[in-house]
Amino acid sequence: MTDTDREGMVFFIDDNAELREANVQALDLAGLETRAFADAQSALRTINADFTGVVVTDVRMPGIDGLEFFARIRALDEAIPVILITGHADVPMAVGAIRDGAFDFLTKPFASEQLVAAARRALQTRALVMENRRLRAAADHGDSPLIGETRQMVRLRETIGQIARADLDVMIEGETGTGKELVALLLHRQGPRRGKPFVAVNCGALPESVAEAELFGHEQGVLLQGRLERQGHVERSNGGTLFLDEIDSMTPAVQAKMLRVLEEREVLPLGGSAPRAVDLRVVAAAKGDAMELVREGRLREDLFYRLNVTRLRVPPLRDRREDIPLLFAHFLDAAIEQTGQRDFMLDDAIRRHLIEHDWPGNVRELRNFAFNAALGLWPDAGPVGENGQPTLAERVERFEASLIREALDHCGGDIKAVTAMLQLPRKTLYDKMARHGIDPGRYRGESTRRREDTD
Repeated sequence: MTDTDREGMVFFIDDNAELREANVQALDLAGLETRAFADAQSALRTINADFTGVVVTDVRMPGIDGLEFFARIRALDEAIPVILITGHADVPMAVGAIRDGAFDFLTKPFASEQLVAAARRALQTRALVMENRRLRAAADHGDSPLIGETRQMVRLRETIGQIARADLDVMIEGETGTGKELVALLLHRQGPRRGKPFVAVNCGALPESVAEAELFGHEQGVLLQGRLERQGHVERSNGGTLFLDEIDSMTPAVQAKMLRVLEEREVLPLGGSAPRAVDLRVVAAAKGDAMELVREGRLREDLFYRLNVTRLRVPPLRDRREDIPLLFAHFLDAAIEQTGQRDFMLDDAIRRHLIEHDWPGNVRELRNFAFNAALGLWPDAGPVGENGQPTLAERVERFEASLIREALDHCGGDIKAVTAMLQLPRKTLYDKMARHGIDPGRYRGESTRRREDTD
């Protein structure tokens, strides 16, 4: 593995050995993987467009100075975050570099907390850039977690196409790993805003102390760690699409500000005197049922209804088990291609795991399992008996649950039709669904609900 393959690495460049050692130690103590360089030339040898980390560099260095170093990095990939370390006399130069795309600058002497905070923000930004690129490549080449031929997935793909053209704000519901961000990206790419910015924000990863500044931007001098004016994610998505993942993790104050953005289509940066107009589409995602989050007080009701112009639900993998072999084969091909493990053999242990596991991590977990399988690493397949295999009772339980889910899917959640198909009394069916943790509401269409209301 090369240095550029490592996730979240900080490259720290300073020709002063004492300062370099002290700052690298501060970053290491904060849990940030760091590599130190005494000069820019050495660092450039290990940086390319696939670099997943960030660069922190002193400005005044012999040979290639920090500004020339920054320019060379931008030539490789202008989205690699670069944080400049400057003396007071270098501040005007740093301001110019910020205008040219530098991520931030720190003025000597600075506290280690400032360095760590800036590096964390830069790493989060780089991670989003790399993930968006991966998703865009996936969408372009059909390499999509939305693979599937079940009724739910066919309907989801059709609905995405219809909603994308309408250019409406959208609320996406779904468990972790179901592919909500890919749905948001497809809404963007299939709509009139394709080719414009797609800005994805994991609201749950934004520290509360900087969430407003990151989303809405700030004017010069408003924040101690942000001396210069900075655009927020909302303004960066102007003309395109803003994807807000885990929107329910926003504080009430931030949710209120986001509501204003949605209602007025304008954003007021921290410290700003006048709002700035923005033209954007907002796609928000929540884990599970958004209405339930409203009832729990985690999501503002007015924000929910403003976003809920239309709502999409991405089904969990356990509710479309017929797609598992197709998805596994797809991910396995990718794993074999990437790992070179071409002697893979599908055995009974893998088949049993695919059939019987409930996949709480959904498509993401299945993809990881495919890579582990290709490498010969077998994850725990669940409860086992004394011989290392699932007990008969456990296998019967799982098989029964899969039959009930298939019947619910086939009947569109119509309980009366399911009881007829399975030849079970209604109470027995409800008891079994409760035992298996099956929610029949996930399978119901509007017509089914109306019929049951009249029963």
